[in-house]
Amino acid sequence: MASNQHHWKRYLLAYWRDVRVLLRQFYIPLLLFMGSVLLGGLFFDLLYTHADIQDLTYMEAVYAVFTMTFFGQSIPFPQEWYLQVFFFVMPLLGLILMAQGLINFGVMLFNKAAREDEWQVAIASTYKDHIVIAGMGRLGFRICQQLLSFGEDVVGVEINPQGEFVRRVMAEKVPVIEGNATHPHVLEEAGVARANAIITCTEDDLTNLEIGLVAREIQAGIRVVLRMFDHDMAQKVARGFNISTAFSTSALAAPAFAQAATRSGISYAFYVGDQLLNVSELVVVAGSSLAGRTVHDLEGELDFSMILHNRGGQVDLHPGEDIVLQAGDQICVFATPEVLNRLNRLNRPAG
Repeated sequence: MASNQHHWKRYLLAYWRDVRVLLRQFYIPLLLFMGSVLLGGLFFDLLYTHADIQDLTYMEAVYAVFTMTFFGQSIPFPQEWYLQVFFFVMPLLGLILMAQGLINFGVMLFNKAAREDEWQVAIASTYKDHIVIAGMGRLGFRICQQLLSFGEDVVGVEINPQGEFVRRVMAEKVPVIEGNATHPHVLEEAGVARANAIITCTEDDLTNLEIGLVAREIQAGIRVVLRMFDHDMAQKVARGFNISTAFSTSALAAPAFAQAATRSGISYAFYVGDQLLNVSELVVVAGSSLAGRTVHDLEGELDFSMILHNRGGQVDLHPGEDIVLQAGDQICVFATPEVLNRLNRLNRPAG
């Protein structure tokens, strides 16, 4: 129920944003139409006379002119020749203005299929603290599915709108922005300035790096996860640009990319048989459920191994089971993606 309410709230916000975009696009014919009705009403209010009507108010005159534009008649035909001319001219003027602006405005407002690109941008504009995936190919699609299973909000970017997986992603109610993700305005439309992370998973290492750097220009603190085929280059990029780099080998899969984009602080991922394992770093948050717990209790409850504990610069590579975690402690753990997800939720302030 809460999820549906959230969806409808997001839809209404996107709809309002779309209305504002269209108003900016069609404001001239809309203003001309309103101006013609208001001025025509003033014209009628000052000059209109008829034996059956003693005194025509301004609002009655405005309403009369408005009905004229739709070939209606709310007052008797005027006796003055110039008002008679106006009686015939106003509907024609109304038709011209409606054809130029009002009809197109209404069609574009309600026919979202005709403006799908703009509607996807409108939906994306309602997202915050989400994860952007640049490249909605097979890997991007699988990462998207994994992130959705984690409960994360996702916005996609794809240069080819006819791509095999684009429609499948949009069917999951994930907005997909069409365009080249190396262009800043495309990433801005995807909400990179408000996002928690961006995952770049195109087929080209340099393109992925460029997207990551452009994202950093838009938001310096955004978490960047790159798909890189060259292992050596991945390590250099990670050191040189302070980027959390995931590189593609036969062992890595979509869950590793997805987990890396969350706040679990994943550093490395690999398979042992069919089991994906991760090495992850995190800092114990004050007021979280981790603070005050012993290493023994947590390892027993969550089934992971703590391989490093750092408090005030004192690093212990074999943490004792009796160590009680405190806020600010840095720990490094070895666990499955599911366990890391649970650990991340526990490491949030209560309330």
